Amino acid sequence: MTEKKNYGFTTTILHNDRQKGIEHGSLHKPVHTSVAFGYADARQLASVFQGKEPGFRYGRQGNPTVSALEDKVNKMEQGVATLCFATGMGAIGAVFQALLRAGDHVVSSSFLFGNTNSLWQTVAGQGVAVDFVDATEVANVAAAIKPNTRIVFVETIANPRTQVADLKRIGELCQERGILYIVDNTMTTPYLFQPKAVGAGLVVNALTKSIGGHGNALGGSLTDTGAYDWTRFANIFENYKKAAPAQWGITQIRAKGLRDFGASLGPEAAHHIAVGAETLALRMERTCANAMALAELLESDERVAAVYYPGLKSHPQHGISSELFRSHGSLLSFELKDGIDCFDFLNRLKLAIPASNLGDTRTLIIPVAHTIFFEMGAERRASMGIAESLIRVSVGIEDTDDLLEDFSCALEGC
Repeated sequence: MTEKKNYGFTTTILHNDRQKGIEHGSLHKPVHTSVAFGYADARQLASVFQGKEPGFRYGRQGNPTVSALEDKVNKMEQGVATLCFATGMGAIGAVFQALLRAGDHVVSSSFLFGNTNSLWQTVAGQGVAVDFVDATEVANVAAAIKPNTRIVFVETIANPRTQVADLKRIGELCQERGILYIVDNTMTTPYLFQPKAVGAGLVVNALTKSIGGHGNALGGSLTDTGAYDWTRFANIFENYKKAAPAQWGITQIRAKGLRDFGASLGPEAAHHIAVGAETLALRMERTCANAMALAELLESDERVAAVYYPGLKSHPQHGISSELFRSHGSLLSFELKDGIDCFDFLNRLKLAIPASNLGDTRTLIIPVAHTIFFEMGAERRASMGIAESLIRVSVGIEDTDDLLEDFSCALEGC
């Protein structure tokens, strides 16, 4: 297939494997299960290990099937390089393992995925100071920055309360101060938004979620967008400065975060995610439309106390979401009015499934305070705006009328 530079999003992802040629004319990159890669010439093996020429060393550091997925995600994010990991948390953990040292400081959005919040607690216990701020206003981020601040970390749309970070102005601030700006793009996906556009140097995607999209494989990725000048980053080891400066960050993360940390993505999971990614745009169009319809239904129901979805005009960051994102995502949350038992409501649903994943083809629903955010305690939940009655919905691709009827019936008690 002759490569063309201006294909659309779906066409590019659908035919990406064929751009480089595939064994035996396969339409997908095959699943390569070997963890070792032999070379007929021992000098070539040494050259690959020394980074003088491309090639595979050992399954923990790379694999042809995983490499094909990395190339696909890299195209989605318009990056210069992408690494894949066993999970999204593996990707985030690798950043901190590879790039932070004792005495460093991080500014993070206070509106975070529960496990990311837990990871920050671990990082803080290892000598890295972490300040949590309301990232919906750039002024809060600016006020928290210190001379030793190495990273600013935000999510595009927060899980579960759907706060939208002041992404563009935070990016401008980080560029001005020379700080590495990391954006978790999981809730928007590269189809709805590319953080490179607001100056993010590194982009996280939990591939388990919408990119894989079918709840059948764990994975995560980290993309270097090329927007950050790595010569401004204090923690690059001298031996990783042999390459061009644009490669310093990803080279150190590959060595210190992937090779040493060991959170490697397996080839079978990589294949599942790569196939799922082909329909990302189609699924996101449907799930976003369903989420909008469901949010409007819930907002109009007298039994619902509050609805949180960036697509609603009542949402505090509706303007930012409308300006930056192609659509408003497939995640929403809501609170039932006092006196309505959330567990009884959940048990009345026939289509929506009580489960903790996101970005599935099926609609998944969960009582947040009692499950995924239970461990952090009531005080921390309250600081994040998470009410005890908050219910999170990851909206799927079901027929819209069926989905709305399911929620309406559950609210009515039928």
